[in-house]
Amino acid sequence: MTIANNPILKGFYPDPSICRVGDDFYIVCSSFVYFPGVPIFHSKDLAHWEQIGHVLDRESQLPLHGEISRGIFAPTIREHKGTFYMITTNVDAGGNFLVTAKDPAGPWSDPYYLGDKECPGIDPSLFFDDDDRCYYVGTRPNPEGVRYNGDWEIWVQELDLDSMKLVGPSMAIWKGAVKDVIWPEGPHLYKKDGYYYLIHAEGGTGPEHAISVARSKELFKWFEGCPRNPIFTHRNLGKNYPVIYAGHGDLVDDKDGNYYIVMLASRQCKNHCSMGRETFLAKVTWEDGWPVINPGVGKLTDQVELPFEEYRFNQENSYTDIIHFDSKELDDRLVGIERRSEDFYSLTEKTGFLTLFTGPARIEDICNPSYLGIRQKDYSFAVSCGVDFTPKNEKECGGLVLFQNHENHLVMEIVKGESGKQFRVRTVISGKEEIIKSIPVSDGLVEIGIKAKEQKCQIYIVDENGQLPVKEDVDLIPYTTEEAGGFVGCTVGMYTSSNGADSDNRCSFKWISHTKN
Repeated sequence: MTIANNPILKGFYPDPSICRVGDDFYIVCSSFVYFPGVPIFHSKDLAHWEQIGHVLDRESQLPLHGEISRGIFAPTIREHKGTFYMITTNVDAGGNFLVTAKDPAGPWSDPYYLGDKECPGIDPSLFFDDDDRCYYVGTRPNPEGVRYNGDWEIWVQELDLDSMKLVGPSMAIWKGAVKDVIWPEGPHLYKKDGYYYLIHAEGGTGPEHAISVARSKELFKWFEGCPRNPIFTHRNLGKNYPVIYAGHGDLVDDKDGNYYIVMLASRQCKNHCSMGRETFLAKVTWEDGWPVINPGVGKLTDQVELPFEEYRFNQENSYTDIIHFDSKELDDRLVGIERRSEDFYSLTEKTGFLTLFTGPARIEDICNPSYLGIRQKDYSFAVSCGVDFTPKNEKECGGLVLFQNHENHLVMEIVKGESGKQFRVRTVISGKEEIIKSIPVSDGLVEIGIKAKEQKCQIYIVDENGQLPVKEDVDLIPYTTEEAGGFVGCTVGMYTSSNGADSDNRCSFKWISHTKN
């Protein structure tokens, strides 16, 4: 027996989809405008997970541009006869598409686009029937006209795997369990005991989020809903419950016929969520032909007992990420915005350092800035990085950023002041910039650090004069989903910019670490 601690993937890993092949389980998650796209994880016991890469790791697979919560929505992973399929939506560049691989660690193919007209909507999934035919299931706007925001439907159509095109008729099979439901989405099809089952989310991905289920003996027929719908939600637990927004589930079984579900939910602190939506696990049983999630409990639990022998990996998704730059390849935990190209970084220019090229792109703008970050994983955390940067003029900066979105982030940066190098703390809230602290800093390597606890943080530096406190009780509430909006959680990362001017400067980083405080 082993114990899974919820969330099983901590930090911004939303919209999980899972599949099993033999003894191995795989999860993929949404990535929006972060690059590489669609992180993929592997486990043998559902409790311990290792990231084995990203499904979309090439620019030919992943054209991105736009606000941070656009881009890649709700992927699904499935395996059939030795081939892995990942299907998702790039909401601003091509719509619904799928990629394939023989090895889930990659390489994955270039996209097969299904066409905006032929395949409208979002949240695609695949289902392989007993005769090996493949079916697409997704959600789309009401074809008769959207009567209200979220007036969508779930539909199905056959997918020809030879041409990678939808063929035959498409049919709406479900609208949602609640009258005038909003956003029936995240649909997945399964087959069990002669029924086709449809698991889906509804109510929006916020406070009213829920999981519902419907079934039918025939695939192309209007489905019947479970009399207990929605079968899972946290909306009845109140806004002060520590885990909220639960929904968007995907079922998986083990080799012994036990069922489980992964879903998204958010941990909150001070009634605000900084990590966005994370991946949680629950048990599933079947009663009277319908699934029951966490029977006898009816909500997500902190721990899940699992009937597997414990299987740990060398590198797990834990509270501690310490990344040194002595490798020839960039660590998979580091993500960029829109791109992660060697056009703006180098691991070889300065031995033992990650070098970011100082350029005109600003993190405030919808663009590809010189930024590489890791996900925030808790409300009590410490992040630090070693920075070697000499600004040549007043426009150049380099340092550490706590990033929620382009209009809401906290910048801790080295700049050029009137009397030499300065370290300053700059807030950007709803697009409004304010410098809240500035102190002198010495030349050479400087450690920039942030220590956070319960939506407050302290900021410090370590230079040749020792550790210097810079700012206490910095409010982190502005960098939460409830204040900033969107679908993502915070990342914390390394950054440099010349703020609109041309530059040939460099900012080098010795390490970046993220630990539980």
